[in-house]
Amino acid sequence: MIGLEVHAQLSTESKLFCSDPNQFGAEPNKHTSIISLGHPGSLPRLNGKVVEYAIRLGLATQSEIAPALTFARKNYFYTDLPKGYQISQHEDPICLGGHINIRMPGGNKKIRLIRIHIEEDAGKSLHDQQPDTSLIDLNRAGVPLLEIVSEPDLSSGEEAQAYIGEIRRLVRYLGICDGNMEEGSLRCDANVSVRTRQETRLGTRTEIKNLNSMSNVRKAIEYEIDRQIALLEEGGRVVQQTVSYDDQRNLTFPLRSKEEAEDYRYFPEPDLNPLLIEKKWVSEIDANMPVLPWELLSRYTDDYHLSEQEAGILVESPDIARYFGALAEHSDEPKTAANWMLGPVKSWLNENHAQMDEFPLLPEKMASLISLAIDGKVSYTALQQKIFPELIGHPDSDPLLIARQMDLIQESDTDAIMKHVLAALDRYPEKVMEFHNGKKGLVGLFMGEVMKSTGGKADPSLANKMIVQELNKRKKDE
Repeated sequence: MIGLEVHAQLSTESKLFCSDPNQFGAEPNKHTSIISLGHPGSLPRLNGKVVEYAIRLGLATQSEIAPALTFARKNYFYTDLPKGYQISQHEDPICLGGHINIRMPGGNKKIRLIRIHIEEDAGKSLHDQQPDTSLIDLNRAGVPLLEIVSEPDLSSGEEAQAYIGEIRRLVRYLGICDGNMEEGSLRCDANVSVRTRQETRLGTRTEIKNLNSMSNVRKAIEYEIDRQIALLEEGGRVVQQTVSYDDQRNLTFPLRSKEEAEDYRYFPEPDLNPLLIEKKWVSEIDANMPVLPWELLSRYTDDYHLSEQEAGILVESPDIARYFGALAEHSDEPKTAANWMLGPVKSWLNENHAQMDEFPLLPEKMASLISLAIDGKVSYTALQQKIFPELIGHPDSDPLLIARQMDLIQESDTDAIMKHVLAALDRYPEKVMEFHNGKKGLVGLFMGEVMKSTGGKADPSLANKMIVQELNKRKKDE
């Protein structure tokens, strides 16, 4: 039984309670102030954009939006927590309930949410910079987080990995978090317990802290499941504790006994008044929500007749989905446009380790390139192997002009193509007889001959049609 606590670091310009920049990668302790450093007498001021982002996520997950926003102090001591407490939410989260669907090989599965709440991040302790000293970087202190807490509805490391992937995709579509786990923008704690099939009560859980990649989420959970099962089968008992995951040795190890809510001594934050969340504001946010990935998935499968797998790849990234949406609008055949996105475009991105916004061709330019094949002016092979690379290097050029300069325009003159068809059939009279006796695959042989004699410039569909017609005509003449 697995429940996840996912922390999404919000992409606001400033921190949660002060105007310090919210930017990754600055020099240590550069983006700080008396508020994020917790100086006595400094007072927090709420960043309204954080509340808007929380409401966006709540609407996307069909959560209940609270009528008022209240904060609480979560008290604990750690060296990178300057105030000695963290401003969070306790009894009244901004979003209550809701769900996220994950796609698994056996079908969709609904993962229920307990809550989504707002809190500030702590700083960062660096233990590997000096041999006998830990260093503290407080640039991250006060950065806004949304904590997304699920019910224990997940039952494997594979499902947990899919769930994290779905959250990452969702926050990117909503524009509230970049989802970069390597930079800590998305972090995960996993609560794991096991029980026999006959048992109805939850088993004793352990919490795996600070998992920072989707593969580590899966591997850490799988290890902890196996460890707990082996322990119980040997007659031992699982101790409730917080553990960490060592990805080099693929094992978990204990950090401390697991804290409960009372250990944090929550009490209402005295320096922040409750914020009333008007229904009108929620409605305005709802009216400006972007198209969500599952809505695009449905559109691509229903309107463009793509497979679930093809559509799933195209909606994986909002940048790819936006580009494909624009390309489909400029193209007469969205299915063909999808094939180009999944083929040559995706190959170029992979080979160049590039993101979609680094792709040099505008959607309308790609559409004009694809139209050359759709209109039968250039073969797909020539388009992919010759014109596409040339256009990548010269993105302002005209694809049709490139095709003419390279002498790649297909021959669509039926009289001219017929000469090559007749020559190919006359060259292999025995193969013509074999075709008439049932070897229909020999059309490919004749096609190869026609394409060879025309230098690959004959329209393949037209040439194929003319070959079959001439073969059938000769059979009647016999």
